[in-house]
Order: sequence, then structure tokens, then C-alpha cells
Amino acid sequence: MKRMVFVTGGARSGKSSFALNLALGFQSRVFLATAQAFDREMEERIQKHRNERGTGFTTIEEPLYLSRALQEVPVGTDVVLVDCLTVWTGNLMHKFGEEAAEMIERETEALIDMLQSSPCSIVLVSNEVGMGIVPENAMARNFRDLAGIVNQKVAAAATEAYLLCSGLPIQLK
Repeated sequence: MKRMVFVTGGARSGKSSFALNLALGFQSRVFLATAQAFDREMEERIQKHRNERGTGFTTIEEPLYLSRALQEVPVGTDVVLVDCLTVWTGNLMHKFGEEAAEMIERETEALIDMLQSSPCSIVLVSNEVGMGIVPENAMARNFRDLAGIVNQKVAAAATEAYLLCSGLPIQLK
């Protein structure tokens, strides 16, 4: 049975590990990475994630156009693990500036359309960024708002949704 699983939580909540364990239950796996190594610290984070998932995944790196990347997943893939929608949202904001909100809306709709017609299961990871303090600047508040909208739309389309808190999964849907 095809699954679409949305996994969210705060920073270091265990969401990526939980999603990885879900994906390991499938035979043929693809990891769709959205992160870009703009600095040394990010390079180290990316390498840590690569080491955690080992060699059992085919990796596709796509920072902007997730629906297009999902169309290019090899035939016979059982699951795609997308990590993560929050970084993807930030990438779109960085690339498209003033037009980011419109682009994020269009790309989110294209992503949801692709998810609903996907031939395989998909696990999507995203940060829950709206549970903290109100950010002090307009750009950070805009990011929080856009990430929250992306999360709402993808979670609504998902067949399952989990919130990770202190390493513990809470099934939302």
C-alpha cells in the first residue's frame, strides 16, 4: 500500500531519524535532499546525514524543484524520503526574494499534485517552526509563516502525520 507520511517536530526532536527508520522498511529507497552546503558547518551536517543513512539509498539533490525531482525518481523505487521541506522553503525564499511567497505557493501545489499521483510511498520531513517566540525581524516572521503554510498543506494531503517531541513520535493522523 502506498503511503504519504508527513513527519514534523522541532530542532533535534528526532524527526529525521524517525523518518529514516520508516524508509528503511522499504526495499528500494531514494533520499531527496534539499540542503545545500553554503559553509563548513552545513557541509558537516550534510555529511552526518549521509553517514546515518549509509549506502542503502539512491540520493537525489534538489534544493528548489521537488515535484520535478520526484518525476525523475527511478522506476521501481518503493519509497522516497524528502528531507526537508523547511530547508526547501528557505531555499525558495533565498532564490526568489520578493516573489518567494508566490513561488512557494506554486511549488507546494505542484509538490502536492505529484505526491497524490506518485507511484511510490513518500516520507516528508519538516520542522515545526511556529511553536517558539515571535521572530524579531520581518524576514524571519515571513519564513515562519511560509513554513507553517507549507506544513499545513502537505500534512493535509498526507495519509499519515507524526509530531516528534524529545525523540518520541506522536501520531497526528
